[in-house]
Amino acid sequence: MGQEPRTLPPSPNWYCSRCSDAVPGGLFGFAARTSVFLVRVGPGAGASYGTPPFRVVGELVGHTERVSGFTFSHHPDQYNLCATSSDDGMVKIWDVETKAVVTEHALHQHTITALHWSPQVKDLIVSGDEKGVIFCYWLNRNDSQHLFIEPRTVFCLTCSPHHEHLVAIGYKDGIVVIIDISKKGEVIHRLRGHDDEIHSIAWCPLPGEDCLSINQEENSGRDDLREEAEIPNGKVIPQTPVTKGCYLATGSKDQTIRIWSFSRGRGVMILKLPFLKRRGGGIDPTVKERLWLTLHWPSDQPTQLVSSCLGGELLLWDLTQSWRRKYMLFSASSEGQTHSRIVFNLCPLQTEDNRKLLLSTSMDRDIKCWDMSTLECCWTLPSLGGFAYSLAFSPVDIGCLAIGVGDGMIRVWNTLSLKNNYDVKNFWQGIKSKVTALCWHPTKEGCLAFGTDDGKVGLYDTYSNKPPQISSTYHRKTVYTLAWGPPVSSVSLGGEGDRPSLTLYSCGGEGIVLQHNPWKLNGEAFDINKLIKDTNSIKYKLPVHTEISWKADGKIMALGNEDGSIEIFQVPNLKLICTIQQHHKLVNTISWHHEHGSQPELSYLMASGSNNAVIYVHNLKTIIESNPESPVTITEPYRTLSGHTAKITSLAWSPHHDGRLVSASYDGTAQVWDTLQEEPLCNFRGHRGRLLCVEWSPLDPDCIYSGADDFCVYKWLASMQDHSRPPQGKKSIELEKKRLSQPKPKLKKKKKPTSRVPMKQESFDGNEEESLKENSGPVENGVSDQDGEEEAREPEVPCGLASAVSREPSIYSPVSLGFEKSKVVVNNKVTLPKKEAPKEKPEALIKKKKARSMLPLSTSLDHRSKEELHQDCLVLATAKHSKELNEDVFADLEDRFHLGLFTDRATLYKMIEVEGKGHLENGHPELFHQLMLWKGDLKGILQTAAERGELTDNLVAMAPVAGYHVWLWAVEAFAKQLCFQDQYVKAASHLLSIHKVYEAVELLKSNHFYREAIAIAKARLRPEDPILKDLYLSWGTILEKDGHYAMAAKCYLGATSTYDAAKVLAKKGDAASLRTAAELATIVGEEELSALLALRCAQELLLARNWVGAQEALQLHESLKDQRLVFCLLELLSKHLEERQLSEYKSSSSYHTWATTTEGPFTERVTAAWKSIFGLDAPEKYQAAFQKLQDIKYPSATNNTPSKQLLLHICHDLTLAVLCQQVASWDEVVKALLRAVVRSYDSGNFTIMQEIYSAFLPNGCDHLRKKLGDPGIPAFTSLEAFFIYGRLYEFWWSLSRPYPESSGWVNIDHRKKTVEHSQQLNDASPKEADPVASCQPELSRPPELDLRLTEQSEQVLSACKELFSERHASLQNSQRTVAEVQETLAEMIRQHQKSQLCKSTVNGPDLSEAEQEAERSLVGPQSQCSKEENEPVSLPELTRRLTEANERMAEFPESIKTWPFPDVLECCLVLLRIGSQCPGCLTPEMQQQAQELLQKHGNSKVYKRYCQACT
Repeated sequence: MGQEPRTLPPSPNWYCSRCSDAVPGGLFGFAARTSVFLVRVGPGAGASYGTPPFRVVGELVGHTERVSGFTFSHHPDQYNLCATSSDDGMVKIWDVETKAVVTEHALHQHTITALHWSPQVKDLIVSGDEKGVIFCYWLNRNDSQHLFIEPRTVFCLTCSPHHEHLVAIGYKDGIVVIIDISKKGEVIHRLRGHDDEIHSIAWCPLPGEDCLSINQEENSGRDDLREEAEIPNGKVIPQTPVTKGCYLATGSKDQTIRIWSFSRGRGVMILKLPFLKRRGGGIDPTVKERLWLTLHWPSDQPTQLVSSCLGGELLLWDLTQSWRRKYMLFSASSEGQTHSRIVFNLCPLQTEDNRKLLLSTSMDRDIKCWDMSTLECCWTLPSLGGFAYSLAFSPVDIGCLAIGVGDGMIRVWNTLSLKNNYDVKNFWQGIKSKVTALCWHPTKEGCLAFGTDDGKVGLYDTYSNKPPQISSTYHRKTVYTLAWGPPVSSVSLGGEGDRPSLTLYSCGGEGIVLQHNPWKLNGEAFDINKLIKDTNSIKYKLPVHTEISWKADGKIMALGNEDGSIEIFQVPNLKLICTIQQHHKLVNTISWHHEHGSQPELSYLMASGSNNAVIYVHNLKTIIESNPESPVTITEPYRTLSGHTAKITSLAWSPHHDGRLVSASYDGTAQVWDTLQEEPLCNFRGHRGRLLCVEWSPLDPDCIYSGADDFCVYKWLASMQDHSRPPQGKKSIELEKKRLSQPKPKLKKKKKPTSRVPMKQESFDGNEEESLKENSGPVENGVSDQDGEEEAREPEVPCGLASAVSREPSIYSPVSLGFEKSKVVVNNKVTLPKKEAPKEKPEALIKKKKARSMLPLSTSLDHRSKEELHQDCLVLATAKHSKELNEDVFADLEDRFHLGLFTDRATLYKMIEVEGKGHLENGHPELFHQLMLWKGDLKGILQTAAERGELTDNLVAMAPVAGYHVWLWAVEAFAKQLCFQDQYVKAASHLLSIHKVYEAVELLKSNHFYREAIAIAKARLRPEDPILKDLYLSWGTILEKDGHYAMAAKCYLGATSTYDAAKVLAKKGDAASLRTAAELATIVGEEELSALLALRCAQELLLARNWVGAQEALQLHESLKDQRLVFCLLELLSKHLEERQLSEYKSSSSYHTWATTTEGPFTERVTAAWKSIFGLDAPEKYQAAFQKLQDIKYPSATNNTPSKQLLLHICHDLTLAVLCQQVASWDEVVKALLRAVVRSYDSGNFTIMQEIYSAFLPNGCDHLRKKLGDPGIPAFTSLEAFFIYGRLYEFWWSLSRPYPESSGWVNIDHRKKTVEHSQQLNDASPKEADPVASCQPELSRPPELDLRLTEQSEQVLSACKELFSERHASLQNSQRTVAEVQETLAEMIRQHQKSQLCKSTVNGPDLSEAEQEAERSLVGPQSQCSKEENEPVSLPELTRRLTEANERMAEFPESIKTWPFPDVLECCLVLLRIGSQCPGCLTPEMQQQAQELLQKHGNSKVYKRYCQACT
């Protein structure tokens, strides 16, 4: 057996993405509760020869709450630095060599959930919290950066090993984000694919993406990767140095591992966890499996990935064969070597001898070390998930130490193992609670008795895998002590023949000692108090027992009691021979000296410890041997051991020495004593908590084991301790500070109880209080299951509150050690390490608030001084037994009203009256009501409560007792009270109880509880009741106003207002709403509305270029068949425009198949489509469609008409043209075509106008001229004029290019053209040619170019004579004059209004003149062209001009005014400009005619300046 100290540490914390880490050289650290434990691994551990090379070497102590993150610095020159984060909000930087804090920060305002030390930047530590805040902290310059990327809970984060600015963050909802911290947290990629918590992120150890041969095309087509097939943030990331590429692996709770390509920003591989049959058993199949998926990417094997699995197995994935899901199991050949629960962390470690290891932490509370070369488990370090309540060495299997732990498991530690320092077996079956007591059978091998926090007693056979035997008799509270002893009751064990030689005794928190028959545990256990009472003829109540201990020879039993007394009994009948009245507080521990000492009389020494800090040793040799007839009382000890400063929890005699004792105390130390000399020998201070148990090694005289509420068991050597006695004074304070650094549960303190109850606690004195009242008790299982699931397999008690701890003497304040703030308390029983158990109901102690006293004044009077209480008794006796009461007695009873409880009714009423007034004054009317109810004055209570507004449900419920009318009145009063308190729904419910339905409905309606009002009205009133319809309409109106149209439609339907329902549903105006509204209107018979809504729906879909949807919407109503013709033509025209490569009309949606045919003239394609789709094949059908469509009129177009709406209106006119063409109505064809052309002209859309001519008149107007009987009709003249107008502009634009190419309009002779000149011309931007800009200076053309007109150009120029219409020029001039006069009049009116407004102010005239002057200066550029225009025009002059213009217009025939004509002056200007650009192309006659028209009719503001320039 090794002589080095050992530590059985607390369990690593659960559900943390990174709370363990390791650095090369062999140092491993893991977070456990509020600290970090350091383990040296490898040759430097100094382990014994043949044992695994590791040793717990220290602890980092400083946080006050759970440590949630731990990370080493992985930079070679600072392996000694590490960082921790905690639920206390701190991030601390440590030096592991000194175990001291280097620096710290508290930047986070919320719980920190992730932490990592950058592998690229030596002093950068990145942390994230549950609200999504990221902090980057630079250690050397003490600087920080705050980043807020997403409002989500951060679950893990990992800095890139290849780029110093990149950090990958995993969130609770499955999102993974990669950010650049140098760009204020700019998101480089947002990786979507996981749909649950991200548990781990691992970067590929090699940069670049060549290490894995992944076929991207193949993967992107897989169904599993559809969502990653595009870059999530919608943009391609350029291949900058930051984004060169690297793989990233993420593990999620959704049971998948995803490999992501950084360069492409998407997933490239998905690995789904296999479901493996659990090896080694030990799992309850009824328990829901949980998962934590952690990853490790080996640095020397980038094609392999290590992951955890569902049941604790570890998998090594081969990433080169991902499609086969090829993996290897760790420890595949060794049974039972793997973890049995989920794994939380994986840490690689390279030892000093260059072995590559992997360390894993798990929910099974084991830390395992794996050899990466063989995938086998090298060693296991067990740990504790709760208080170490009890230690017991087996008397048969020497060196076998049983540990009872608060995590619901028993550990059996073979301390003598030569191959494994930590040869520990776990036993959990059948326990499901904290193990508070253990005791080995003295002779039977492997037989271990255990007791639990919930009162269970059982027997384990540690050599088998069978579940334990459980006694059918439970203690009502915590089991404190177990002891094997001879049977004492033949009644409970049967006859002499089948009695066991030893039975099991258990002492529970309720103060009872039970004897269990180990052969018949299913039988009832025997309460030894019955035998004690019978044998000793005791009539009074026995004290509450808190401890039992048998002398080694089995003849004497000692019982420790709650009052501090110790009773000594003799077998077989438990005759009381002695009572020791030494302790004055609850006895926690009794221990008899062993029998193999050098002096036989030492076996009569009995040591005892209590809630006092003093240990007493008694020598009972004389008493036992004398066997007195009557019990003897001892008040003086044999030896007194003083030095501890807090209660004594455990005592153990050394089996190797005479009279040497070790004690465990709440002062945080264990003390070795020489009891015979009353001398302290050595003091152990290694624990951070209060000691609960201690045992001396049965083989090593120098070796002692101790357990505490710091979740640790220490093996320590007495000879190596620096101190000889417990700390006193300053040392005690320092030790207390050390313990206070442990977490404290935030519980409210209770008041001290006033009555004594049988519990294992201290008795009263001036310095201490009862233990049950100290609620800062240690929290059990700090490393709790944060999911709050109650486990059947391992009863780790998530955050269950353990022992409520007593308040110690005034040396220091109470200590509390729990830290987990979980949502669920699985086991909320209060348990004590040994004897500090409070014996009240745990629920009342921890969760439930103590009920307020009904009679507080009387109660307080019963707790006055002893003299007053004695006087009460005398007054009461006088009042009860005197035949006549004198005035003094009456006066005494008046003052002592609380005695009414024991005298007559009148005095009782007086007491109730006084108590009631006290309740009202203190604001507790409900207690006053209860008191009055006790008197029977129910009506008075109701009236008083109604007046004060204090009626309650309980009072109203009791009102019927006082009569029907009282009940009705009370309910109405309560309803009014509830309305004042804004509880309208509850008030309505009470009104319904007295059948006031209309009042209840009106109350709810007036306060806008329409839903509830309708429910009541519909349930209680007749269906035809008008109030129901009124409710629907009122609610619908409000919903419509608030924009809840669908809900409003339901209300209107409920009120049978179907038309309103359809209208309100369509109010939103989107296609889906309109379609639904149209269908609804059809269902309810509103045909006209249905057609209107269906058409609106189709038009909305048209705006989105959803051709198929638009046609489907029109199919909803038969009357819209003619509109389908328009939409069909529109689709064909849009396809035609798209083919002509007009970008404005390109559509991303798909067309009908019939729209894709491009063969033949456009008109023939339209009629063919109509025939095939709508069956339009006869003239009468064309005529009928024309009659319906011509009744639809659309408004004229303007510059602001949207292009898609304009196209629909144009197609309506074109549809009429095609229909008329099919019935040979050529006059109507011309009119419809002209309307379409004029719409495009008015909207300024020259392109559409030309495309109409291209599609419908590809060869000009000659074809129509032949079809018309009279080609001189005005409509045809206008149509032909617009055709020539368009051709004219096309010709002019071909000339206006800076460097025109040869085309159908001009031929160019390139005689002298240099490269340089060509470059200059090509770089110049073409001038926009519109009528206003037509006379502006243009880019000069090189004189070397010779332009020659083509035959087509000459035809166009000759046809332009048709545009020189004198009549149209005169009409247009008159129209311009009217428009200018109207504009001037409007401006004058505006100026007049403005001047009137200014005069109404204080400085009216000045302001008016100033503003008028300002207005004059802003009249416009045209006003500055001539002096005349600057002069104001009088109103009569304007009237004259308007009259003359109107008279001239009246002279023109209606045929001229009906059909628009191109602007004649504009055409003149263009022709003159063409003549200046291309000399000789115009005849002198044309030029003269154009100039004459300009001079005659160009007197309007629009043309005057340009006319002067061009003429």
